[in-house]
Amino acid sequence: MEKAEKYAFVEEFRETVKSSGVLVAAHYAGLTVADLQTLRGEMKKAGGTVKVAKNRLVKLALKDTEMEGLSDILVGQTIYGYSEDPVTAAKIFQEFSNKNDKLVIRGGAMGSTILDENGVKALASMPSIDELRGKIVGLVAAPATKVAQVLQAPAGQLARVFSAYGDSDQAA
Repeated sequence: MEKAEKYAFVEEFRETVKSSGVLVAAHYAGLTVADLQTLRGEMKKAGGTVKVAKNRLVKLALKDTEMEGLSDILVGQTIYGYSEDPVTAAKIFQEFSNKNDKLVIRGGAMGSTILDENGVKALASMPSIDELRGKIVGLVAAPATKVAQVLQAPAGQLARVFSAYGDSDQAA
């Protein structure tokens, strides 16, 4: 990478990190190219991004941002995952780490909050924004459905009574 490319990467990564809800860092020593492609594919499907970059460049990108405190754990072969949804990147990295012990989560940052490994695991256990939206819609729709059922019940009972009278008249 030439010097101009490095400057461009640092600026681009800085802007990406600023607009992301979360940045997760993990060691990936021993992962095969196929494993990395699988991780990238899972992250892309979920709406996040996986990036392998030199720690020195990432530290420069994080300098003077809310996530600058994350620089302390950036040593060794590090892979980065980020997403707009604060839960997505943590969840994908955690799930992949459970399947493949060569991916070791080191920590992460969510805004100005620096997370250790346990913090990333706790974040991964939370429902995503889409799951929360689904639950809210279900909660909002449930009372309306129940009201409709209650209003339809008397009409249904009345229809059954008329039907029973009609059946009894035919039997007589």
